[in-house]
Amino acid sequence: MSPPNPSKGFPLPSSLKVAPGTEAAQAAYPYTIQFGKSDDERFWFYNSMHFPEPMSAFDMVTAEAAYCALGAANTRVHCLPTTLGIDHRIINGRVYIGGNGVSDPAEIARRTDEFQKRAFYYYANWERLYAQWREKMLKLIQEARALPKPALPEFEPLEHVHAGRGIASNQDLLDIYQKTLEGYFRMWHHHFEFLLLGYGAYLTFFNFCKKAFPEITDQTIARMVAGMEAEIFRPDEELRRLARRAVELGVDGRFAEGASAEQVMASLRAAGEPGVAWLKELEVSRDPWFNINVGDGFYHYHRSWNDDLSMAFAGIPGYISAVKAGESLERPFERLQAERRQLIADYRELLSSDEERAAYDQMITLAHRVFPYVEGHKFYCEHWYTNLFFNKIREFGALLARHGFFASAEDVFHLTHYELENAIIDLMNAWSAGSPPRGPDHWPARVKERRAALAEWAKHDTPPALGPVPDVIDDPAIVMLWGITRENLDTWLKAGDGSQGNEIRGFAASSGVVEGTARIVKSVEEIGRLKQGDILVCQVTNPTWAPIFQKISAAVSDIGGSMSHAAIVARELGVPAVVGTGTATSRIKDGQRVRVDGGRGIVTLLQ
Repeated sequence: MSPPNPSKGFPLPSSLKVAPGTEAAQAAYPYTIQFGKSDDERFWFYNSMHFPEPMSAFDMVTAEAAYCALGAANTRVHCLPTTLGIDHRIINGRVYIGGNGVSDPAEIARRTDEFQKRAFYYYANWERLYAQWREKMLKLIQEARALPKPALPEFEPLEHVHAGRGIASNQDLLDIYQKTLEGYFRMWHHHFEFLLLGYGAYLTFFNFCKKAFPEITDQTIARMVAGMEAEIFRPDEELRRLARRAVELGVDGRFAEGASAEQVMASLRAAGEPGVAWLKELEVSRDPWFNINVGDGFYHYHRSWNDDLSMAFAGIPGYISAVKAGESLERPFERLQAERRQLIADYRELLSSDEERAAYDQMITLAHRVFPYVEGHKFYCEHWYTNLFFNKIREFGALLARHGFFASAEDVFHLTHYELENAIIDLMNAWSAGSPPRGPDHWPARVKERRAALAEWAKHDTPPALGPVPDVIDDPAIVMLWGITRENLDTWLKAGDGSQGNEIRGFAASSGVVEGTARIVKSVEEIGRLKQGDILVCQVTNPTWAPIFQKISAAVSDIGGSMSHAAIVARELGVPAVVGTGTATSRIKDGQRVRVDGGRGIVTLLQ
């Protein structure tokens, strides 16, 4: 980002106050992520895409690990020319982030030279390196799965003594915890190994098209990379497969709307051989494809489909109805690919020189090569691995709860990851000495205090941005993923001045014009409110929301750019969508009639 413009901006970070009564909970976060006086000189925006709700003390490890890895990839590994890493701060449980731009021409030139040597090697060897990446992630996942469950025996097992092991079981606790954390931090480095390069390749093609074809829309460019295969689509594809199998096996009547997963499975078992056959099909889908969280993988309480089958089973009745009605459940893959081939050819013809056509061909080929990673990595990282990580922390929570540190295993998430290590060491020492641990006298009050703080923080409005507004935003992640542009910030600044009329503007994510009833969905728990034909209005979507796209007629989001998950899924499924509006969930009333023009990026309030 360019240097900020001090003459125009949002509230300064120093103007934000910690909610009364929650000061101790705020102080529990490390000093490194507390706002300081110098932060007033910088632009920050609330990362509601990844952290839409106040973060518990432990969950903050996600921001710490992610931004550490992202910054390393940008700043030190691939050396992006005009942007470094992203800093983060937290107040009232809300995560604000700020990019570090590079504006000095000499430094940009120096970094450009490094970037070309590094990034171009990845681009030239993408398939080999991506296959290698998959192997690394699967190895990391297997290592996480293999970590033993933390336990403390009354006496060291005799076989350990006779084998001369020489290490007591209490040391295992610390080793397992440290390996758990190490794996999580390593995962985030793998997460960003390719991601920004993927965005960068697309953004390069995007900028070329904008210059070569002044009238081209953002969505038209996005359609040139539509029709992709990526692992993140597989969980939803498995639900569709299971719906077809239910009809084929004649057990479709067992899937009643509103029935729990347990009720459906009991009914299937009672159905004899066909029901048992379907349940075997379910097991095939569950490993690995149900290792997907009901959220986006950033909160401990966003459990996987494997941990809680209710989300998966909620999507099956709708798919069964579609199958029985003769509708295809397949993504319009061939149509999307045919459309993209035609668009690419049509615009290529408009270029005036062989040199331009050669550059165009090279850039679109690269965009197609790298694009599957932009979505595909989510399954392995934010979902599969993150779910393993949080479940391992639950095992430590259960152990500490058994020793009286707090009432429930879930209470462990009210400790920071630094505090959890201290609690584990407390238990290790107590077991060694034969003394009671100190934790039962220390942590219950703090858990209660922090639980109350989260409830209080959830009541408070959160400014979308803080500090002076930058003149230019050129970080590819901020533009393509979050949808934060200079124009977008102007919209936020005008949000309260009454000058907006009946239109809300955002990114034209997926074409089509639809009128219908808006349904405001602010959390995964509210998805059940959606009715057939509703227009989904949300802060942001995540991969596990794919089954609801069968119900909705259009989608509108506050956050997200042309490469956000909501935009990509909408294009792949042919659902009109406008993303990155900034204000849709606050300006649109639940039940209000609206018109969504996904081709122009406009939502019109009709009532």
